[in-house]
Amino acid sequence: MAITSANQLELLQTAEAVAREKMIDPDLVIQAMEDSLARAAKSRYGAEMDIRVKIDRKTGRASFTRVRTVVEDELAENHHAQLTVKQAKQYLADPQIGDEIVDEVPPVDLGRIAAQSAKQVILQKVREAERDRQFEEFKDRKGTIINGAVKREEYGNVIVDIGRGEGILRRNEKIGREAYRIGDRIRCYIKDVRREARGPQVFLSRTDPQFMAELFKMEVPEIYDGIIEIKAVARDPGSRAKIAVISYDNSIDPVGACVGMRGSRVQAVVNELQGEKIDIIPWNGDTATFLVNALQPAEVSKVVFDEEAGKIEVVVPDEQLSLAIGRRGQNVRLASQLTGLDIDILTEAEESQRRQAEFAERTKLFMDTLDVDEMMAQLLVSEGFTNLEEVAYVELDELLSIDGFDEGTAGERQARARDYLEAANAKAMENARALGVEDSLVEFEGLTPQMLEALGQDGIKTLEDFATCADWELAGGWTTENGVRKKDEGVLEKFEMTLEEAQTLVMTARVMLGWVDPAELEKPQEEAAEDEEAEA
Repeated sequence: MAITSANQLELLQTAEAVAREKMIDPDLVIQAMEDSLARAAKSRYGAEMDIRVKIDRKTGRASFTRVRTVVEDELAENHHAQLTVKQAKQYLADPQIGDEIVDEVPPVDLGRIAAQSAKQVILQKVREAERDRQFEEFKDRKGTIINGAVKREEYGNVIVDIGRGEGILRRNEKIGREAYRIGDRIRCYIKDVRREARGPQVFLSRTDPQFMAELFKMEVPEIYDGIIEIKAVARDPGSRAKIAVISYDNSIDPVGACVGMRGSRVQAVVNELQGEKIDIIPWNGDTATFLVNALQPAEVSKVVFDEEAGKIEVVVPDEQLSLAIGRRGQNVRLASQLTGLDIDILTEAEESQRRQAEFAERTKLFMDTLDVDEMMAQLLVSEGFTNLEEVAYVELDELLSIDGFDEGTAGERQARARDYLEAANAKAMENARALGVEDSLVEFEGLTPQMLEALGQDGIKTLEDFATCADWELAGGWTTENGVRKKDEGVLEKFEMTLEEAQTLVMTARVMLGWVDPAELEKPQEEAAEDEEAEA
């Protein structure tokens, strides 16, 4: 096909048609045509040449030009597309680096192969423009619900026609054993939109907890208006879910608003989720109260909260245990997801047994170390003494207030406790020295001999070693992997060291070593104090 003999307006008409079909800018199609014609011209005149094509947007006439750029002498490697300043003087009066010499060249006849190549270039450019348009359209719709039609199924994944593009619903994002036929209408949550090599990928989900939250937003006007807020969602897709809601208007019951008249609102969500049972729970700022609500329908006798570990113990009546745990642990698992806490469930009998075991263990400790009879040891435990340090360094008046302790007995028991602790400290220090713990760490304030021994056993022997530790390595902590909370044991965790105490010790060590400027530490403290004042 000769470009000169073709109807020049046909180029513009083709560009308009393609742009309209693909819903992209016509100028992008014309640019693709220019690139393809330039490539075909290079195959005719030589790949080393810089051939450019410009299509007039009004007439459709294609002009072919050869461009040569003026470069420095040492950079002139391609004489077909580059000229030195000296060589350019025969074309320009005062050539400068970067100037271009443009010559018009005859249009080329597109042979069969060149025409095919040009077609491929145009298709590729159009495809890229279409992908960019799709990505721009869907990237801002992430986190919303979209309606589509099932287009086809590939290896268990459902490809959904979502209007100006396709979305993929992976098999693990489908509820239970959902099966779809081509043409079925489907409602999904846009979980992610990513730009990938093969084009923008719109990832859909029907199992994501936020899918249920968005469905409630559609069914409950109060949520859409912001009067009621969904604070947390936990799902076992296709089986059961829990949703925590709070109302910012005292006259509106958040649970009742989500349930609707005769359950109409919640039933609409249940139907969309293939019969998934939904527990609607009032959210509460008090963690213990919220957890009691989250474990419904089970009754809770007592809640013991370990704030630092993010762990909570729930005591339930013996007959409520199976209800609290749920089938295959479903109820407690959903409650854990909803509150973000690790939940241990004990029956009243189990808690009583544990308390008795702790009581017996502490009683034996006092009997063995303080040389007191069982009754006196039990009295100490009953009064709240849990270890020897408390007995050794408590005010004498507190011991005298216990029945059976006079001044002589109390003083003697304190002396025994101190002697035992001193002997234990001496032994621990001896072991620490044997493990290679150096003076720089021994003389560091805040570490007991037993702590030094534990650090030495873990290979932490110098102040530099200690300063490189993270706070959670010392005090322990929790990490979440694949939605499961995992305990990280700390070297000094058994000494009841908190994360804040560990952080203070580590930062003090770093300041002593000159690794951290003390002034930098004061700024966060001042900012925290300002925040507290503002809140007050």
